[in-house]
Amino acid sequence: MTLISSISGTRGTIGGRVTENLTPIDIVNYAAAFGTWLSLKPGPKKVVIGRDARPSGPMVQNLVANTLVGLGFEVIDLGLSTTPTVEMAVTHFEAQGGIVITASHNPVQWNALKLLNHRGEFVTKKNGLEILEILENQLYDFSAVEHLGSIREVSDFGETHIKAIQMLPLVDNYAVRKARLKIVVDGVNSSGGIYVPKLLEAMGVQDIVEIHCQPNGWFAHNPEPLKENLTEICEHISRVGADLGIVVDPDVDRLVFIDEMGHMFGEEYTLVAIADYILQHQKSTVVSNLSSSRALADVAKRYGCRRVASAVGEVNVIEMMKRTDAVIGGEGNGGIIYPELHYGRDALVGIALFLSHLVKSRMTCSELRATYPDYYMAKQKVELTPDTDVDAILAAFKEHHKGKKINDVDGVKVDFADSWVHLRKSNTEPIIRIYTEAKSQEEANKLAAEVMAQLRK
Repeated sequence: MTLISSISGTRGTIGGRVTENLTPIDIVNYAAAFGTWLSLKPGPKKVVIGRDARPSGPMVQNLVANTLVGLGFEVIDLGLSTTPTVEMAVTHFEAQGGIVITASHNPVQWNALKLLNHRGEFVTKKNGLEILEILENQLYDFSAVEHLGSIREVSDFGETHIKAIQMLPLVDNYAVRKARLKIVVDGVNSSGGIYVPKLLEAMGVQDIVEIHCQPNGWFAHNPEPLKENLTEICEHISRVGADLGIVVDPDVDRLVFIDEMGHMFGEEYTLVAIADYILQHQKSTVVSNLSSSRALADVAKRYGCRRVASAVGEVNVIEMMKRTDAVIGGEGNGGIIYPELHYGRDALVGIALFLSHLVKSRMTCSELRATYPDYYMAKQKVELTPDTDVDAILAAFKEHHKGKKINDVDGVKVDFADSWVHLRKSNTEPIIRIYTEAKSQEEANKLAAEVMAQLRK
């Protein structure tokens, strides 16, 4: 059982002992620390909250909401929602911040509080450290009875989110409706089971096959949208003769497609395909993190554009997108960031853009995937002991590859002619993560094994 408080929020397993797990006491303390931090900012005391469908969600939601009421905030409660919907609601309601109650792709026993600033973006490292200091010292000052806050329930903001997506110039609702697609949706029994079908219906898709779309929070399979967890939908697509499948994670900020033959389109290629579509209409820098596929750079090059890499993490990708004025960006885990809608990973806008691209290309899903270069990734990790000097290991690895193309913004990444390797220390576990990419799976695995052997020395 675990409790992890970091600069972006707190997460842990429900139940157990205080400070060791995500208990009601820990939830109240963290909500109070965030509310206290927001109280020091200018503007009306207003916070937006929303949650995924986990069974612990209503309990956590009530604790968070009423803690904020105790601090004098007006709480706009979206109820069962998605992370990108909460992000958009923060700016729509001109709130000081937001809290998304979700443990994303973690199993059902986990829950978390993810913190948003007044722009509806995840708080920065500096902000997070300030919040942790308030938490550590319990510097809370609750309101007197005449200054208590209130809770306003807003249950229909998901529809506002969907309408905003439909209005985007590059979302072609007419073309999607005319294509008469048959789509299988796996909502992993969370919020995506509500909002993905609603989006598809709004765009004119009439033949929607739903599996695991009951938002009860009891995940029918491991909720991380990886190939090994999606065998059921892959088989289902072939059986019902669908044009494609769509899978999201529990809070709907990661997106994976499956082609008409039941083969993975590839989570790395979600961003690649959508960037291809966007760049056809608007030339721009594209941004992904250092551990994302080289395929994005190849596609950008087709349009005379460049791909810029950021440190790993959504906050870092967004910062780099703003710095380079990028019109599209994201992460290789299926996270799409489209600033014309908002700065945040959003599976719903990713679906709308991908479907527009697919039907206007007049290709099947597998044919579209074949237009992109093939790369294969391997992901490994090396366990660390308490006395391991990680910085020294990374410095030695960098020195070993002196003369190669090296990026040390986040760990050490070394680019070779037809492959790359990226080493970085995990922010949440005592491990060094190893990512490699090459032209074949065998080469990627071999490179990862070589690096692991080198590190162990």
